[in-house]
Amino acid sequence: LPSSAGFVVGHAGLYQALAMFAVAYFIIGMTVLSVCAIATNGALDAGGAYYMISRALGPEFGGSIGIMFFLANVCGSALYVLGLVEAVVDSFGIPPGQETGSGVHVLPQSYWYELLYGTLLLALCLLVCLVGASIYAKATFLIFLIVAAVLGTILVSFFATRPLKVPIRLPKVNGTETDDGVFTGFSLQTLRDNLGGQYEVDYTTGQMMSFSSVFAVMFNGCTGIMAGSNMSGDLKRPSYSIPRGTISAVLFTYLVYNLLAFLMCATCNRILLQKDYGFLRDISIFPPLVTVGIYAATLSAAMSNLIGASRILYALARDDLFGRALALAKKTSASGNPVMAVILSWLMVQVVLFSGKLNTIASVVTIFFLLVYATVNLACLALEWASAPNFRPTFRYFTWHTCLLGIAGCCVMMFLISPVSASASLGFLLLLLLALHYLSPSSTWGYISQALIFHQVRKYLLMLDVRKDHVKFWRPQMLLMVQNPRGSARLIDFVNDLKKSGLYVLGHVELQDLDMLPSDPLQPQQDSWLSLVDKLNVKAFVSLTLAPSVRHGVRQLLFTSGLGGMRPNTLVLGFYDDEAPQDGLARHPAFTSAREEVPLGFPPLRAPTTPKLLSAREYVGIVADALKMLRNVLLARQLESLDKAWELRRAASPPPTIHVWPVNLLRPDSARYADTCSLFLLQMACVLNMARAWRRARLRLFLCVEAGTMPHAQEEKLRQLLKDLRIQAQIQLVPWDAITHLHWQTCQKPPGGPAEEEEEEEGVVNFPTNTTQVSDEYVCAANKLVLEQSPAPAVRFLYLPRPPADTSLYPLYLHQLELLTRGLGPTVLVHGVSAVTSTQL
Repeated sequence: LPSSAGFVVGHAGLYQALAMFAVAYFIIGMTVLSVCAIATNGALDAGGAYYMISRALGPEFGGSIGIMFFLANVCGSALYVLGLVEAVVDSFGIPPGQETGSGVHVLPQSYWYELLYGTLLLALCLLVCLVGASIYAKATFLIFLIVAAVLGTILVSFFATRPLKVPIRLPKVNGTETDDGVFTGFSLQTLRDNLGGQYEVDYTTGQMMSFSSVFAVMFNGCTGIMAGSNMSGDLKRPSYSIPRGTISAVLFTYLVYNLLAFLMCATCNRILLQKDYGFLRDISIFPPLVTVGIYAATLSAAMSNLIGASRILYALARDDLFGRALALAKKTSASGNPVMAVILSWLMVQVVLFSGKLNTIASVVTIFFLLVYATVNLACLALEWASAPNFRPTFRYFTWHTCLLGIAGCCVMMFLISPVSASASLGFLLLLLLALHYLSPSSTWGYISQALIFHQVRKYLLMLDVRKDHVKFWRPQMLLMVQNPRGSARLIDFVNDLKKSGLYVLGHVELQDLDMLPSDPLQPQQDSWLSLVDKLNVKAFVSLTLAPSVRHGVRQLLFTSGLGGMRPNTLVLGFYDDEAPQDGLARHPAFTSAREEVPLGFPPLRAPTTPKLLSAREYVGIVADALKMLRNVLLARQLESLDKAWELRRAASPPPTIHVWPVNLLRPDSARYADTCSLFLLQMACVLNMARAWRRARLRLFLCVEAGTMPHAQEEKLRQLLKDLRIQAQIQLVPWDAITHLHWQTCQKPPGGPAEEEEEEEGVVNFPTNTTQVSDEYVCAANKLVLEQSPAPAVRFLYLPRPPADTSLYPLYLHQLELLTRGLGPTVLVHGVSAVTSTQL
């Protein structure tokens, strides 16, 4: 501590030194507040800052920062060992230029000798750490007493020592030269000379010093604030000890640094401060005690970083974030000391010792520590912003402002110290984040991202005002009813393409009575449905309900699904027919690989002979209910036969097509193309064509014309409508005189009578009396007309008429729909009740 203060003051001067201390301790102070808040919010385990970050931000951030913090402690330990070697060589080394030593100067000086000294000192640290945390705690307390005595001696020496000259031998290319540093005692002139900065070449590395490089060396002397939190697994009451010990240490060291800086500037000239980092020994009233104190403090810091690195590595290994790569570090002694983690950390420190000079790695260590501190502040900030009720730290002297200031301070200083190293460190952190995101197993720690997302989504949902809805920004919000996902895999995927960034809900009705059950049967099924959504890679929510009938259940879901401005506006149903259901999941690529299994949470498909869960009348009643609630309705038939991958990978010529029939084929007396339902049908076909997987497909729009009705004028009018709606489609004229002739032959009423008067108008909610009846012969002819249009499309969109007002006609209505769509392949019947297209800017 004192020697690093002399280095800082010698190069930076008093003013800049005080500024450095203020900046460093501002960053540290903000971080300490965050550490104390997290440490008092629950039980802490081994790992210190890594444990706090991983449990707050999740395994990706925790694991990547854990590795960075481990490397920071490893490099920090090597840094202190090299500093101790430098102090030992300075005291007992053979002076440069001499082959033999005299007196106490007997240690040879060279790169390999200094590496040997560092190895021996590191082995001493390893021995203490292998014995365990208890002996380390006793050793550090003894060292604390020694350092306190040394500090007291140094403070007294500034007042008691008389002015003196200190000869300094400096290595040169052709030998050495001697310069005189001067201890002047308290002198106003000396203080004035040392107020400003005067950066010189560092005599240990030969590098020119600057504000950033000096700050980097100084900041390493402040990183001990994490020493207590790194021992969180070994403390009896970490939530009590960490705040008190850390805050006390920060306040004490900050006061000592400032006091020493002032005393040094007032008593020592610049040469002494810059050229002799061990000058305190020369001016002390008891030099040997200063030497012992420097050795003890540096050795304590090296042990602290080594044992901190081992605890972080052990915590990483125990959490299995890196699999077998760190399996060896899990091994502990009988007393619980992670001996293998200590040995592995020792090996890493030994490798770093080969760098040779402490100031060379100081900036890297500082940036690593700053990155860790920034992430600790980020973790506390995220917990505060998430506003989770369980975030109730007993330490309350922090706000999100302090966290934000800590993050900003750390980031600014990282790039001031070394933009290249800071960028490289962030890049390394990003690589670790991505690797852990894709490779690490899921955890049960809880993800702060989920809490933050919840907080933001709730806020924005409240801001989503349905009263401000406008047709320009309309988007489909789908509720797809699924009886059994095994028979609906391709339909689920198809509707996912239709939603166009809108809400998508998978609904399911369980026919049971909760009064007769001991518990809710839907909760165990929820995970199976969510897994299905993940495997099919669809962006959907799941909504399950209990009801006495399917119709009641669909009503419940239409009333209650969604939240605020995000509610389903379109109901999608599979078609009601007698086809045997096929297990689509068994053939789906997501479930056919050797590693995947079909979810067992879904029952087997209904056998063809088993009665259905709802009748034809109830099915049509569901459609009628949805229209009463002003929901659009889509009926999907034979979508399970749609092989989207094959259709869209066909030869580029011709591209797949989407056939669109925007006329009500069951109402030949009402062939309108611009009513609400037809426009909605056009919109849905266009939305499908806009989906990424369907962009190669081409829309073909069929215009049914009769002789003597000016077909080209109708075509031009329709083409202009498509131009106004910005929909690109090929228009094809289809003569259907023969089809309508069949209708008028069998129709009981002449054309132009009540049928036209009962024609449905836009916005009408009541059902028409539907007196216009069509024969099966006519419907089969219409089906044939649709089927004859070649080439065969990937999917067809047809107009879905309203169900009749007379519920006794429901079976006939469904029968006509079945005849109309029989053999057409993938077909979607569409009925829209709301305006969804806009020609406005």
